[in-house]
Amino acid sequence: MEARRLALLYSHLCPSPSGPLPPPLSPSACAPQSNQTFPDDCVFCLIIRGQSPAFKLYEDDMCLCILDTRPLSRGHSLIIPKSHFSSLDTTPPSVVAAMCSKVPFIGNAIMKATGSDSFNLLVNNGAAAGQVIFHTHIHIIPRKAGDCLWTSESLHRRPLKIDPETSGLVNRVRELLPNISEESKDQVSTLS
Repeated sequence: MEARRLALLYSHLCPSPSGPLPPPLSPSACAPQSNQTFPDDCVFCLIIRGQSPAFKLYEDDMCLCILDTRPLSRGHSLIIPKSHFSSLDTTPPSVVAAMCSKVPFIGNAIMKATGSDSFNLLVNNGAAAGQVIFHTHIHIIPRKAGDCLWTSESLHRRPLKIDPETSGLVNRVRELLPNISEESKDQVSTLS
């Protein structure tokens, strides 16, 4: 089964120069259930419903992996949940876990297919972080040594200051964590 997945992924990432392009995403088996709604204007929801084309690399009951239509590198892919959640913080932990559990085998297949030696895993959560499509998704961005994809790679990193401001930040985050954990539990119980 894994060899078949790798072959399929490779055929999408490295199509034969004389051969046809791989087929677009076929309609997904994730038609909305009676309690599930999909926004009409969300491009990922349209892809999930089979109403918009995409190059599908992987699919299961919880998530879908497709090639990014505006890739930063060859093989740049997106893992998206089949249910609509506008941001990572609104996505139930079980859905995030399902998406993240696919990263090792999808990431490794993409690295092998593209000849990359590593990859970045990226989530843009919110507009200020660069999120453009407001449907949770994880980027897998294949990398090669010396590709200088990020300008921040040339920035000098400063050591963390051990001072009252840093201690205050740590204390504030720790104070908020129990509240966030309780909110997450409530969110999961209301969505289940």
